[in-house]
Amino acid sequence: MATQQRKVPDGKLREMARYFYALKDVLRLRILTTLAESGEMTVTELAQALHISQPLVSFHLRALRVVGLVQVRRAGREVYCSLNMSEIQRLQTEFVEMLTLAATSRTAVGTVRERREATEVHDIAVLEEAITQDG
Repeated sequence: MATQQRKVPDGKLREMARYFYALKDVLRLRILTTLAESGEMTVTELAQALHISQPLVSFHLRALRVVGLVQVRRAGREVYCSLNMSEIQRLQTEFVEMLTLAATSRTAVGTVRERREATEVHDIAVLEEAITQDG
C-alpha cells in the first residue's frame, strides 16, 4: 500500500482528539447547548438550569475551557461562562478540512497507482511486441 504524501501532523491529530474528548460526555453537550440558548451564565445559574451540583458543573466546564470551547470571565465572586463560537467553528472546519485532505490524498494515490499500472501494461505490450519482432 502506498504511503500518503500529505500526512496529517501528529499535533493536529492530538488537538482533534482533545476536542472530541471534551465533547464525549452528554452533560458537557448539555452545558454547551444551555450556554448557546442563554448566551452567558454564571456557574451557579448553569447548575440550577441543569439540576446538578455546582462542583459537577465546574468539573465539566474545566474540560470545555481547557480546549477553548467555553470562555470564562470573573466579576467579583461570580464566574460567568459563555461559548467560544469562533473556536468551535475553527475546530469543526479544521476537522472537515483534515478529512477532505485525507480523502483527496487517497484519490491522488489511487490516480498515481492507476497511471503506474497503465504504464506497466504499456511496457509489457512494448516488450511483447519487441519479442515478437525479434522471433
